[in-house]
Amino acid sequence: MKSVAVIGSTGSIGRQTLGVCRRYLSRFKVNSVTAGGESALLREQAEEFGCKYFTAADDLSYLDGADLVVNAASGFAGVKYSIYCAQRGIPLALANKETMVCAGELVNAAAEKSGCTIIPVDSEHSAIWQCVAFDRKKPVRRLIITASGGPFKNIPYDKLENVTPQSALAHPTWKMGAKISVDSATLMNKGYEIIEARMLYGVGYDRIEAVIQKDSVVHSLVEFGDGSILAQMSYPTMEIPIQLALTYPERLPTSVRSFDFSKPFSLSFEPVEEKNYPLFSLALKAAKQGGLAPCVLNAADEVAVNAFLRGELKYTKIFDVAEGTLAAAPRGEAATFEDIFECDAAARAIAQNLLKKV
Repeated sequence: MKSVAVIGSTGSIGRQTLGVCRRYLSRFKVNSVTAGGESALLREQAEEFGCKYFTAADDLSYLDGADLVVNAASGFAGVKYSIYCAQRGIPLALANKETMVCAGELVNAAAEKSGCTIIPVDSEHSAIWQCVAFDRKKPVRRLIITASGGPFKNIPYDKLENVTPQSALAHPTWKMGAKISVDSATLMNKGYEIIEARMLYGVGYDRIEAVIQKDSVVHSLVEFGDGSILAQMSYPTMEIPIQLALTYPERLPTSVRSFDFSKPFSLSFEPVEEKNYPLFSLALKAAKQGGLAPCVLNAADEVAVNAFLRGELKYTKIFDVAEGTLAAAPRGEAATFEDIFECDAAARAIAQNLLKKV
């Protein structure tokens, strides 16, 4: 029986994680559920699984009793849970990409020291993990991360000024939360995933790239030294990477349908047209700057996307806020976790001021 703590239990990934625990009740005991705020759903989850629930708790010691913490919290708010696990050697199933974007080097160093195992849950990074036979240090020549292109794939960027939040949330292949859906439309999310791949697999940015695979059937590819390429494929679903993070090294049955190879189908790949995804290019710029730059960009993007979702900012102005904040915010390296939190707060203040001007 594996004891599991679920952070962000009321969100999409959190609910699906509890679905896996529900399917395999003889294998998993839910230790605790945590969400950003009190809700009827959070209380129902705690009652169903007979566990305690917490709302954005400052004291994270309740995680100490877990065999695995699933961090499915949304945004920078989830970083503190990853830090806690990394410092104390608690196995971490990581679905919070902001952890690696904002504090990847520090979290990796802490995990290495404590013996914390980090298991990737994002579909793209789980795909890479599977292709390298669950060895994040395995030598590779190249990592290729796929993207659907989002709902505006065939529309020039200069035609997107007046798109609505509803249209940005209408992802063609995935059902996700609001913030990540907008980041998937702008391809900022793919820029984050390139940073995350660098942190998880130790591969230089010159050997990580993104391509468009509009059907979201191939989730990532890995090229090895001899030129061989392995890909992980499935119909677009988070069920596989979530369940694998819990059951590793076993692969247990899921509800995911199999491919029918008796019927013809084809896979197509296209380059990312960066002129139509300026936020993707900005993310790559921040990645190459390194240090605190990705943390600054993440803070600005959270502020700008949330303003867009509230109807207070035009879609194309998300870029202006993010670019302006990246240019104005303090630079430097993150020596401590306190540096990360201070940088996030400072960047948010700059982004909020830019919102008024934009």
